[in-house]
Amino acid sequence: MKRMLFDSPLSRLGYLYANLVGLIWGSIWSTGPVQRRNGLWVFTGMPSWTFGRGGSCVGGCYLTRTNVSDDVLEHEAVHKRQWQRYGMLFPLLYLSAGTNPLRNRFEIEAGLEKGGYLRPARHAHLEARS
Repeated sequence: MKRMLFDSPLSRLGYLYANLVGLIWGSIWSTGPVQRRNGLWVFTGMPSWTFGRGGSCVGGCYLTRTNVSDDVLEHEAVHKRQWQRYGMLFPLLYLSAGTNPLRNRFEIEAGLEKGGYLRPARHAHLEARS
């Protein structure tokens, strides 16, 4: 069953559909530059109600207002890969993993630090001294 659903032609079709939705949504609402970065279509200047948290990955599109650091885009590129692997099951799997990013396996896989959910460990010891 997994072979039919994950990393399959069916999941690829779901990814392509999500990508189309992201391209259309981003094209409608983006008021900032649209760039191709880290393998993603990055739509900036989006109204805050058009995406979740600091930004949302839909297929291969990242929708945000201004949250486009290199670390965040690395994080979002992992979400793109998750879309490719799971297709349209990804939103359901993501929601079933919970809304707490610190416990959500998809956020953990994408990197909590790069996603801005945790302070970078390399600076944590300096902050503890202050």
